[in-house]
Amino acid sequence: MRRTLIAPLTLVVRRLNEAWLQEEANPVDDSFTRIQGQYLAYIATYTKLHRRPPAEADLQRYFGVTPPSVHAMILTLERRKLISRIPGRARSIEVLVPREQVPPLE
Repeated sequence: MRRTLIAPLTLVVRRLNEAWLQEEANPVDDSFTRIQGQYLAYIATYTKLHRRPPAEADLQRYFGVTPPSVHAMILTLERRKLISRIPGRARSIEVLVPREQVPPLE
């Protein structure tokens, strides 16, 4: 029983990793990938509508991903200097990309 579940799960994980790597290798432009652009678009749109940045839980609900996935993306965007934030302070995300370069939210 265990073996029959592990093989398909391993295949799914492998395909997800391949898709993620391919997307990282094929960015929309030179500054960020399509999914990074969608995170930027969501943050910018949410901030404009609510007059405050989203919490990581808001991003988690919208994109349907786990808390560690959202946090990893936030760290990636920060490392690439696409956003700034104050660690330990809630709702402190700020998009650093000019608004005209942020793609539309899909």
